[in-house]
Amino acid sequence: MPDSISSLPPRVLRVAVPSPLRRMFDYRPCREAPACGWQPGIRVRVPFGRRQVVGVVVECSERSDFPLEQLKPVECWLDAEPLPEDWLWLCRFTARYYQHSLGDTLHQAMPVLLRQGRPLAGRMRERWQALVEPGDDDPRLKRAPRQAELLAMLRQHPHGLPTQAIVAQGYSREQLSTLVEKRLAVREEIPLTAAEPATEQLLAEPALPLNREQAQALATIHERLDAFHPCLLHGVTGSGKTEVYLQLIEAVVARGRQALLLVPEIGLTPQTLARFRSRFRVPVVALHSGLTDNERLDAWEAVASGRAPIVIGTRSAIFTPLARPGAIIVDEEHDGSFKQQEGLRYHARDLAVARAKHHAIPLVLGSATPSLESLYHAERGNYRHLRLTRRASRHAPARLELVDLRGRPRQGGLIPPAIEAIRTTLAAGHQVLVFINRRGFAPTLACHACGWLADCDSCDARMTLHRQPPMLACHHCDKRRPVPDACPDCCSADLRPLGSGTERTEETLATLFPKVPVHRIDRDSTRRRDAFERTLAEVRRGEPCLLVGTQMLAKGHHLPHVTLVIVVNADAGLYASDFRALEHSAQLLTQVAGRAGRAAHPGRVLVQTLHTDDPHLRLLAEHGYDALASQLLAERRAAALPPFRFLALLRLESPREETSAALGREAAAMLREWLGEHAPDVSCLGPVPAPMERRQNRYHMQLLLSGGRRSQLHAACARLTAWLEASPEARRVRWSLDVDPQTLG
Repeated sequence: MPDSISSLPPRVLRVAVPSPLRRMFDYRPCREAPACGWQPGIRVRVPFGRRQVVGVVVECSERSDFPLEQLKPVECWLDAEPLPEDWLWLCRFTARYYQHSLGDTLHQAMPVLLRQGRPLAGRMRERWQALVEPGDDDPRLKRAPRQAELLAMLRQHPHGLPTQAIVAQGYSREQLSTLVEKRLAVREEIPLTAAEPATEQLLAEPALPLNREQAQALATIHERLDAFHPCLLHGVTGSGKTEVYLQLIEAVVARGRQALLLVPEIGLTPQTLARFRSRFRVPVVALHSGLTDNERLDAWEAVASGRAPIVIGTRSAIFTPLARPGAIIVDEEHDGSFKQQEGLRYHARDLAVARAKHHAIPLVLGSATPSLESLYHAERGNYRHLRLTRRASRHAPARLELVDLRGRPRQGGLIPPAIEAIRTTLAAGHQVLVFINRRGFAPTLACHACGWLADCDSCDARMTLHRQPPMLACHHCDKRRPVPDACPDCCSADLRPLGSGTERTEETLATLFPKVPVHRIDRDSTRRRDAFERTLAEVRRGEPCLLVGTQMLAKGHHLPHVTLVIVVNADAGLYASDFRALEHSAQLLTQVAGRAGRAAHPGRVLVQTLHTDDPHLRLLAEHGYDALASQLLAERRAAALPPFRFLALLRLESPREETSAALGREAAAMLREWLGEHAPDVSCLGPVPAPMERRQNRYHMQLLLSGGRRSQLHAACARLTAWLEASPEARRVRWSLDVDPQTLG
């Protein structure tokens, strides 16, 4: 009797639908059940309001809070088998930790085509194989010489050839089909990401020899390949961290497991992919925002099925299901790109830690400038701290030379000593990187007669002047307008650009050095697909040239012929209101300095600043990032800031300033009353205006929660979100809760 009862379909399916509401919705099963039966992870199409949406079954039950006859039935099921269990666990954890709707989390974590109801199946390709052994000419082909030639070619490839390769040799599909009809060849369909036929050799090229520090780091990671083993691989720029990753992944794949490597920027993906694909004979798939929807689904399915042992991707790749998880690696773990800044505000690095612990597999966090959180965990013994202090080039990392900007004339942001250093470096046949973390021609446009500045009408910000094409653009709301012929206030025609951006510096360098190629690399110049890779390929040929770029160039790129780096203005992060600004600025300066002297010649780094006597900047220049990080940790401890306390930031925005401010005051009053009894360790600060109060014609307010215990902070966050969802006033305000915010803007 129990068996017959358990085989009956459930009466209620709890479905997570793509909605901001933090609750499940009950439906009745449709008449036909999937082959595996109803279970969590099955995608279904359900009516939701006036539309139909794709949801995910998260629970099967016999009861509902509503009468069963009032429940709407599921329209249809979309999966014969449930989505991977490890993926469903990760989405549940993410929604719970970041106080986000589970339905929206599941929606964001799956490829677009799965959200639309496409089956979880990769695209297929044709492969053709000869059925007969080489020998005498087949009598069936005496009058078909081209078919005979085609069959001879297929015989030379016993594992078969794809259609594209055959057509490229001048043969047609009709000739292939004829060989199949004559039973001389066979056609089969294989996934696009199918592995090559198995061989005993995993490597396509031999691994590089490791120095003593690399070998010790790798041996430490190898000690516990079958357990959660978090390691911070702290290596100076150019110390060979990637080779450690490669040899760790070799060991993981040799054990029949899969490895996931996260990189911070899409710009790093092509060079990383090329290096991994040249090393391994197994499929290496990529997951990043530059893929088409079909390509993303193909890669996702190949990894979920286990056909692809190596996955390389940006932030969202953390949600890729792994059939046989073996190791997770986060390269440049300090990078802010791993934090999603809107919608589901997750941090891929932190999810990597949770996922590695869940799977009981090694985790490697690599960086030359580790985040203070990771350094704190390493100091406490939560992470193994592995150091790489030697560069492969055998040159010590270039020291930062502080150059005083005060009272000196500038051309495109560059002072005479910097220009002279560029001239000397180019004359020696080397390359120069000029780093300026501001795109456009100039930060803004000003009237020299009356002092008018080009402000954005929708934000508390200046509009940036661009020359290619000519326009004023706001980099916060993306509003654009033509460059005026005269001042709107006094009608003077004396309008002048203030400051320098990448375009102005590029123009200045092209004028000063007309015979030397100048390559500008920023978000504007690399919009076209593969533009970034083509520019880097030209630079790597080694001819003297000038590179002008933003932080896109500071992250992990190997530029062996660059021997001089010039930082146009190092002051932007020194006195910002955000408490993390100095940490991020020091990381960026150290990373961009690491592009110099990575090969045969030593490097030099000139840092232009108005504050050569700033104690933090001097400490960074004289003793390096590690010394500054130790001091910043001491300051954070004294100020009770992360990593010594945990934060959550409530952001409120409304077209009317008073609306968001009033809701913030009500929320703060409710929360303070609740905290005293339930979470006394949590404090509530605010509400206060955001650092940029008006953005896109909406007024932004903030409420900051700070707690010494993560459990109490999450309890307070859950209370706050429940109150906001029930508050009628909150429906007139756009709000979001950011757990572990990386910026307070």
